[in-house]
Amino acid sequence: MFDEKSLSLKMNKAIDVFSKELSSLRTGRANAAMLDLVKVDVYGQQMPINQLASITTPEPRMINIQVWDQNNVVLIDSSIKKSELGLNPQIDGQLIRLPIPELNEERRNELKKLIKSMGEKCKISIRNIRRDANEELKKLLKSKEIGEDDEKSHEKNVQNITDKHISIVDEKVTTKEKEIMII
Repeated sequence: MFDEKSLSLKMNKAIDVFSKELSSLRTGRANAAMLDLVKVDVYGQQMPINQLASITTPEPRMINIQVWDQNNVVLIDSSIKKSELGLNPQIDGQLIRLPIPELNEERRNELKKLIKSMGEKCKISIRNIRRDANEELKKLLKSKEIGEDDEKSHEKNVQNITDKHISIVDEKVTTKEKEIMII
């Protein structure tokens, strides 16, 4: 039988991932969560910075990363530079300082574009989940487990669930954009 609850759960997971990505976006203040999405290629695998160093925010516009292993300093530095955060790390022995520049108009607009593209990626995952659900419905119809009427009503429900989740993403995008535009 077709399970609409699991469909909703999958879409909620996509939104949770998107929300986590949004929280890591830099507004004007230092926030350790900004580094959550930066992965460092170390010990033959991708690891988050917080598993390689202590992260503190001693001032509103500064993040300090106290790296535990001297060999990882350069790796963390290059991962931060490659990330979309637009930050410029300053190395001092095993301490990496990340000054958080004030958001200028240009940076705010870059962030808005980034937020929109992150939102779009999330919507694509939601639509992919919808597509998988509709394919599953077609298989059930083909194997005569459900009738055409059931398929149509399930398809309508799938679309409603999809629309609801897409509007949640749009709402989050708008909210985050407003947050970034506040000076």
